[in-house]
Amino acid sequence: MAPAPSTLLIACGALAREVLALIEAHGWSQLTLVCLPAIYHNTPDKIPEGVRERIRENRDRYDRILVLYGDCGTGGLLDRVLEEEGVARIPGPHCYDFYAGPTDFAALTQAEPGTFFLTDYLTRHFDRLIIEGLGLDRHPELRDDYFGNYRRLVYLAQTDEPELRRRAEAAAKRLELEYHYRFTGYGGLGGFLDQAVAEPMGAA
Repeated sequence: MAPAPSTLLIACGALAREVLALIEAHGWSQLTLVCLPAIYHNTPDKIPEGVRERIRENRDRYDRILVLYGDCGTGGLLDRVLEEEGVARIPGPHCYDFYAGPTDFAALTQAEPGTFFLTDYLTRHFDRLIIEGLGLDRHPELRDDYFGNYRRLVYLAQTDEPELRRRAEAAAKRLELEYHYRFTGYGGLGGFLDQAVAEPMGAA
């Protein structure tokens, strides 16, 4: 039997813990992970060229390269780069979509367009990314400017951790939003990696 192709995964740093957990759980030793900083979501124009740089740095080192990013606010520029470089990515506009699944995510947003979503990563780093990142620690009056049109917070949980549930509920209370919990597991992220491992070279 031929050895499995070595595959580099270029991912958003916000997915690192989940991707590594999946690799370890399944023993996917042929997969290697490299991440761009999660903070790039605040400046999504950095994502396409950041991904291109990682592709070109590593193209000769691996049999295959895959990208674990949604469009993530790049306005199609990431897909343009990937088309130019001949690299595939996980489908979907963002991680909420591929965690919850496109059908369920669409239903959540249609039921309440004013929904703010958290993942495990965002819940762990809520204070740094949301409260401090948006300046709400210094200017709490900005809450209405940022969140006045939101009605609820939905925590899309990848793991069933009571402490994270507590933090997510506290985040909803701090933002004055109705709290909802939905366990998604790894959703489409796990399926994408499973398919990538199962596919022979040339199919991705």
